[in-house]
Order: sequence, then structure tokens, then C-alpha cells
Amino acid sequence: MVPLNDAQIWTMIGAFTALMFGTLTVVSTLFVRVVRAEIGSVRTEIGNVKDTLRSEIGSVRDTLRSEIGTVRDSLRSEIGSVRTEVGSLRAEMNTRFEATDRRVEGLDRDVRALMKRAFDLG
Repeated sequence: MVPLNDAQIWTMIGAFTALMFGTLTVVSTLFVRVVRAEIGSVRTEIGNVKDTLRSEIGSVRDTLRSEIGTVRDSLRSEIGSVRTEVGSLRAEMNTRFEATDRRVEGLDRDVRALMKRAFDLG
């Protein structure tokens, strides 16, 4: 091997340093480009997922509104039938109470008649 003098050594150090800085510059530039491209694709994917979620949520909202409407209609018809049954029960109870009142009035009349007869009030 040929011995190198100071100027040659410093030239080699300078060339190596320039090569290292050049390599570092190229690698960092390429890394930044790759990161930007990946961020762009992630943004696109997030946008697609957001659109999909919006459509799915809209579909679920429509389905829920339909189901809730069906349940509301069923409940209204059931409540109507319960009201009808309560009305008929009320009428039946009123009829029975009236019959019971007539019986009590008849018993009251009979008791008064017995009292008149027993105590000779009349």
C-alpha cells in the first residue's frame, strides 16, 4: 500500500463526508416522500371508511325508524283494544252494581216491613 500524505487524507475525509451527507440527504428525501404517500393513502382509507359508516348508520337509522313505527302502531292498536275491554268491563260492573243496589233496596224494604210487623209500628 502506498503511504498517503496529509492533503490526500484530508481529501479522502472530505470526500467520505460529502458522500455520507449526500446519502443521508437522498435517504431522508425518499423517506419523507414515502411517509407523505402513506399518509395520503391513510387519508383516502379513512375517507372511504367514513363514507361507509355514514351509509351504514343511515341504513340502521331508517331500519330503526321503520321498526319503531311498527311497534308504535302495534302499541296503539293494543291500547285501543285494552280501552275497549276496560269500557266493556266498566259497563258490566255498572250493571252488576245497579243489580246489587236493587237487591239492597229490596232487602231494606223487607227489613222495614219486618220491623213494622215486629214492633207494630204501622
